[in-house]
Amino acid sequence: MSQMDTRFHSDNSGKGNLIVQNVQDCTPIAEMCKRLQSQGKTGSSDMKFVGTIPAIMVEKYCIDNNVTYKDFIRNDDHVKRIMNDPAMSHFRVWKGKL
Repeated sequence: MSQMDTRFHSDNSGKGNLIVQNVQDCTPIAEMCKRLQSQGKTGSSDMKFVGTIPAIMVEKYCIDNNVTYKDFIRNDDHVKRIMNDPAMSHFRVWKGKL
């Protein structure tokens, strides 16, 4: 799986500010999900394998929605919202609606 990397940059303002940037190549995750979906490895009727959410996408969701990681993990509605988003279709294995 593709790891999230943290990079540090100076903002070059002369004020000594530091910019923290998290990056992740999500291509391997999307390719794995596509492969599993094409092979029909979507789980059973009792337990569907919906897909995989890259860590960088979880971080962005939490920032954009003012949600802590703890709240994200505790509330399944956040995962449903991400996985039902058409923009996240690259990371879906089972294509049904959550």
